[in-house]
Amino acid sequence: MMRADLRHAIGAATLLLATWPLSAGAQDAPAPQENAQDVTFDAALARLDTTSPGLAGEEHSVRASELLADATRTLRRPTVTASASLIEYQKTLGVDISGPRDNAENAASDFLTQLPGQFPPGLQQIVGDVTQRFGAALPAIFGQIPDTFEFQTRDTVFRPTISAAMPIYTGGAIGAVQDGADAAVGVARAKQAGGRDLSRVNLVKTYFGQQVAVQLARSTRETLESFDRHLSDAIKLEENGFIPHARVLQVQVARDAAQRAYERARLEEAIATDALARLLDHPGDISAVTPLFVRSMPLSPVETFLASVDSTPQVRGGDAAYEIADAGVDLAKSRYLPQAFAFGSYNANRDNAVPIDPDWIAGVTLRFTLMSGFDRRKTLQAALARERAAAEAAAQSRKDVTGQIVRAWNLVEAARRSFLLLDSNLAAARENLRVQQLSFAAGEAPSSALVDAEAILATTKTQRIAAAYEYDLALAGLLAASHRVDEFGTFLARADRRLEDYK
Repeated sequence: MMRADLRHAIGAATLLLATWPLSAGAQDAPAPQENAQDVTFDAALARLDTTSPGLAGEEHSVRASELLADATRTLRRPTVTASASLIEYQKTLGVDISGPRDNAENAASDFLTQLPGQFPPGLQQIVGDVTQRFGAALPAIFGQIPDTFEFQTRDTVFRPTISAAMPIYTGGAIGAVQDGADAAVGVARAKQAGGRDLSRVNLVKTYFGQQVAVQLARSTRETLESFDRHLSDAIKLEENGFIPHARVLQVQVARDAAQRAYERARLEEAIATDALARLLDHPGDISAVTPLFVRSMPLSPVETFLASVDSTPQVRGGDAAYEIADAGVDLAKSRYLPQAFAFGSYNANRDNAVPIDPDWIAGVTLRFTLMSGFDRRKTLQAALARERAAAEAAAQSRKDVTGQIVRAWNLVEAARRSFLLLDSNLAAARENLRVQQLSFAAGEAPSSALVDAEAILATTKTQRIAAAYEYDLALAGLLAASHRVDEFGTFLARADRRLEDYK
């Protein structure tokens, strides 16, 4: 029965270590180095901000969103393009000349017929003979002329042009795109703020988790040292005939269990140290020197933290997502409205141009879509549905954040009260152990009572460590949920109970 109680006591000393993922591979973890660099929490926070790839990536994402939003500011400006074309072409022209040819033949025949009458009577006979011969030859002469005349040309033309187009009215499409881009910046910034808050919570978890491991190692070492003394005293009592050897063996078993608990705590301390070094991208071992802390004064009312719900990243991101959906509705509506554009084009090489090319051209185009292959009505309905979904998601975000703040506030208060209650428990456990040590030395108490007293003290120390860690972690969660995580250092500075004060 005594051995079962001992295992329970030693197990309680390592129970808290299961609250963060450090136990995997504990058997192979090296012991912490004695020359580890001391790092305060403020220094760790400053290093995290400069070395975290996640935070740097979020910064780049925000910058990209801002640049895209800036790019949409010029959508109303004209678009000017310059182009150059090298064109080789061939042109064939066909002209129907059968009509003019027949007209010319008839005119010539009429002229020859009237020509003899224009001469004196003595010559009319001679001129008539001549014109008669010419008239007989006219069909043969005009017969050589084809019905159509074809002309073919081939050339190479270099055509540089400058063109411009400027939107005059887009039905609100440009404004919708700009609003959507601005809302996307809001989403990126909210994501960045949320990632920053979570990174700080993770730092609190890892940094003070290393403190937990150190405190547990210290507690188990003190327990081991106590059992070493108990075993030494038991051996002396046996040698003087005050207790049987069985009691010495019972103390020996308890001492060996304490040894195993201490070795396990040392391994967990090494793992916690490695986790902190990796989080801060530190080349060597580091040691968290800012102790676990608790502020004995109660927190300000939960309403104080609920007042900042609208400024939290989760709510801001939900509102920005709604603004994107609202811009999508405006964009869908713009497809029902006409669009007007001004355009112009100038040929920079008019001397070497295709005959049909204008020297310059300018005008205004009004376009209205009568029918579209993409159902505009269904598109608008889908945009409205996304807008309603975004509105519901934003409302749910507010409810979720409110619940997170209330839960975290209660956890902080529960941990604070638990830590303060453990002060009296710790004093009672130490007094109980002192009494049992005296009784055992006098042969009035069995070794099981001494082992139980040591187990109670070890459990109380572990519970106090757990309460302090729970307070720090819950406080970080509360401040992150209310987007006040930068105030964690203020709470730390105002703390009036630090675990280093309890030896």
